[in-house]
Amino acid sequence: MNIIYIFIGGGLGSIARYATGKGAMKAFAIDFPMGTFISNVLACIILGLVVYTFSDQLKTHAWVQPLIVIGFCGGFSTFSSFSNETIQLAQTGHLAIAIANVLISLVTGFGIIYLLSTSTPK
Repeated sequence: MNIIYIFIGGGLGSIARYATGKGAMKAFAIDFPMGTFISNVLACIILGLVVYTFSDQLKTHAWVQPLIVIGFCGGFSTFSSFSNETIQLAQTGHLAIAIANVLISLVTGFGIIYLLSTSTPK
C-alpha cells in the first residue's frame, strides 16, 4: 500500500512543482531560478512540519510519511532541476547568480529543517 501512497503523493507533488514553476515565471522576471527555489523551500517546510511537528501522528497514521514526506515532497522538490539550472547559469556567464543559487538554496533548506527540528518538542 505504501507504493500507492508514494505514487499519489509524487504525482501531486510533481503537478504542484510544475504549477509553482509556471507561476514563478509569470511573477518574477529575473535570471534567478525562482520556481525551483520556491518549490524546494516549500518542500522543506512541509517535510519539516510533518516530520518534526507531527511526529507523534506519524506513528498512528502510517500513510502520512509515504504520501507526504516521500511522495509529495519528493515530487515537489527537485535537486535535478536545481543542479541543471545552476550549471546553466554558470555556463551562460551568470556565475555570481549560480553561486548565489547554491548558497541561498542550501542555507535556506538546511535552515528550515534545522529550525523545525529544534523548535518542536520531542
